[in-house]
Amino acid sequence: MPIFFHNFHFLRPWLLTLLIPAIGLLWYAWRKRDPQSGMQALIADHLLEHLLVGAPEFEKVRPIYLLAAFWFIGIFALAGPTWNQEPSPFIQDKAGLVIALKVTPSMLAQDIQPSRLERATQKIHDLLKLRPGTQTALIAYSGSAHLTMPLTVDPKIIDMFSQALTPEIMPEKGDTAAAALELGAFLLDKAEISGSILLVTDQISEDQLKKITAFRESSGVSVHIYAIAVDQGVTVPPSSPPALGLNLGNMKKAATAAGASLTIVTPNDYDVHKLASRIKATLSAAKQKQGERWQDVGYWFLPILLILGLFFFRRGWVVSQ
Repeated sequence: MPIFFHNFHFLRPWLLTLLIPAIGLLWYAWRKRDPQSGMQALIADHLLEHLLVGAPEFEKVRPIYLLAAFWFIGIFALAGPTWNQEPSPFIQDKAGLVIALKVTPSMLAQDIQPSRLERATQKIHDLLKLRPGTQTALIAYSGSAHLTMPLTVDPKIIDMFSQALTPEIMPEKGDTAAAALELGAFLLDKAEISGSILLVTDQISEDQLKKITAFRESSGVSVHIYAIAVDQGVTVPPSSPPALGLNLGNMKKAATAAGASLTIVTPNDYDVHKLASRIKATLSAAKQKQGERWQDVGYWFLPILLILGLFFFRRGWVVSQ
């Protein structure tokens, strides 16, 4: 069966009750204009039909017919016929992004120049340029997760605070990626908006995988993982702090645990554009899911009503004819 017949319904079905008085008024108007109605009590039916003169051909379409069509189509349109869904315009531009940035000594490694942490802040800057006017928050995490900047539409503030982050200012050492995700989900829930979390990290501890899986099962927030590390074979300057190279297998496990997309850093802007596209896709899906509404197609009948209404501007064109 076509989707039209399966989903067809009225948004305001109670307005169909207007058909009852409309039918009553039309019946009254029809009886009033019937030339036989006043003579049937005086003249026999078999004589009356020979005494009455039929209406000319051009009068066969009378105002009463057009009035009936006008009322029925108008009531049908007011009831809000629909069979298709559309995203609500009231939730556009409300989607948010929470960036959870890992700030640990390993992020100072220089396998990515000038360092993993500095390159991460540069990539965040480039990403925000691709998302103008959207709400973004910043979380810094190591052994604990901390809100650095609440949701804001000003990317310059995110830039300023991300560039000021260093491992020395973090109160605890370690890796609490799951806590950062939970804090990000809390921010979105408190703001009552749809959104996703971007986890920017060089590695994720094995002990975090179970906690990340539990987060995915308890939260419906979309997660994206951005790996800001390269393979162990890359030449590293002697001054670079010691750090493990990219563990792609571990990153894939973490992405599976979080139900997340995984993007690896690249020397050009390919990774940023890829990441922006993935974030946009998940946010659009979230908005579509949370803001779907039935499309009111009653407005489509307005041109028909306007055309029918034009006939009533003719001289002498009254319902009583």
